[in-house]
Amino acid sequence: MTCDAPALEQWRSHGTARRSTRALRLRVSAGLLALTVLAVLLVPPFVRLDQQAVDLAAKLLPPSAAHPFGTDDVGRDLLLRCVYGLRVSLLVGVAAALTATVVGTAVGAAAGALGGWFDRALMRVVDAFSSVPHLLLGVFIVAMFRPGVWPVVVSVAATHWLSTARIVRAEVLSLRSRPYIDAAVSGGASRWRVTVRHLLPGVLPQAALAAVLMVPHAMWHESALSFLGLGLPTHMASLGNLIQQARGSLLAGQWWPTLFPGLFIIVPTLAVAGLAGAWRERINPRRRSELML
Repeated sequence: MTCDAPALEQWRSHGTARRSTRALRLRVSAGLLALTVLAVLLVPPFVRLDQQAVDLAAKLLPPSAAHPFGTDDVGRDLLLRCVYGLRVSLLVGVAAALTATVVGTAVGAAAGALGGWFDRALMRVVDAFSSVPHLLLGVFIVAMFRPGVWPVVVSVAATHWLSTARIVRAEVLSLRSRPYIDAAVSGGASRWRVTVRHLLPGVLPQAALAAVLMVPHAMWHESALSFLGLGLPTHMASLGNLIQQARGSLLAGQWWPTLFPGLFIIVPTLAVAGLAGAWRERINPRRRSELML
């Protein structure tokens, strides 16, 4: 069987271009995430939000050298408020993502490992929760409590563990058919020992990837709840609160109080999505081999 040399060269150049694009995307995503982490960790210790004096004479100033992001409706620097808002939203997102991942991993692993009627019952519970829109269920949960951090964390976690449970269950069912699992069972290992020693370590990479991807989703969910006035208290500078407070300014033609908090939500989302894509290729050999072509 002969191979066309020009076609082979074109195939190789196409593969090289795809690898270069992936490398560039990975570098850009890592850079954006590094800037996000540095802003969250380094800026707040040097400038406290409550030290910003209200200056009504400087309210709604456009972006300038003194105020790169402009000022808000009471004259406070919008850059610092966006950094504090990112810090609050990111902490809420991480806490909610970790909680949802733990719950989803436990449910998915139990359903996949035990199987039978227990698996069917748990999956019907997952289907029942999935039938309700996330935002509607989240609004129902936070409406039962006073605005605060933990009601938002519980609300986001209670609506985002479902996808992790499905992913972990599918991975456990795949692992149960492996020869080393059959060997462990034939050797007299209990179901609990097989689950803890063999199944859970095998699903942890997928669960960790789900947790990483869930962080920006949780940030969006928190921002939506805060924008509706049901999330964090209005005195906390979360990104959702900043956008909600800037609605009147946007109608009056001042675009910066809305644009920059929105960008502080979008940029971490793009950064995490790019890094998670590279992580997915790394833990999925089949996908990685396809992208090498």
